[in-house]
Amino acid sequence: MKKKITVLTLCGLLLALCLSAEAQQPKKMPRIGVLAGGSPSSTSPLHEAFRQGLRGLGYVEGQNIVLEFRYGEVKAERLPDLAAELVRLKVDVIVTSSTPAIQAVKQATRTIPIVMAFSGDPVGTGLVASLAKPGGNITGLSDIGPEITGKQLELLKEAFPTISRVVFFLNPSNQGNRLRLKAAEVTAGELKVQIQALEVRSANDFEKAFSTISKGQASSYDG
Repeated sequence: MKKKITVLTLCGLLLALCLSAEAQQPKKMPRIGVLAGGSPSSTSPLHEAFRQGLRGLGYVEGQNIVLEFRYGEVKAERLPDLAAELVRLKVDVIVTSSTPAIQAVKQATRTIPIVMAFSGDPVGTGLVASLAKPGGNITGLSDIGPEITGKQLELLKEAFPTISRVVFFLNPSNQGNRLRLKAAEVTAGELKVQIQALEVRSANDFEKAFSTISKGQASSYDG
């Protein structure tokens, strides 16, 4: 249900933006740029749900709308060039998610509308001025914030009172991850729980991370 609501909300935002573009340029087929930090295989289910949401609103890829997908392949350093490429294509709107990808798009354009499929903490990372009034050319959804991270840790401790150490998976290149870690550390201090941060920059790092967890008998937390 949450996924369905997210897709419908995102597609509703895009519909409004694309209708505006069509009104200004009635002969031009709307073009949406999509910047993903992951690979085509890892984002395929999300992008298919996105296509379905657009079809539900009457937009069919290749018939009355063009989708331009670009993938960072879990390499944050690639995102600025990919964002610039979408800007050069003169897309009408750019859809993206994850703090590093959104930051790359924000640096690439101040005029093309940017829709965040989700963002951890758009205010704390400086992407928008506030959730109520984002300002600039960015709007969209936020799935979680640092303040909720602390609450999640509280619930974990409540469910498992004996835990004393929690592993926090962290991608250092994601500013939103770092903010959530700080929030977790504050709450952990109050709960007398130790936080151990483990770097996970790609799917290849999970095996090593879980090996570390099994040796230390810690509870894991995906940051």
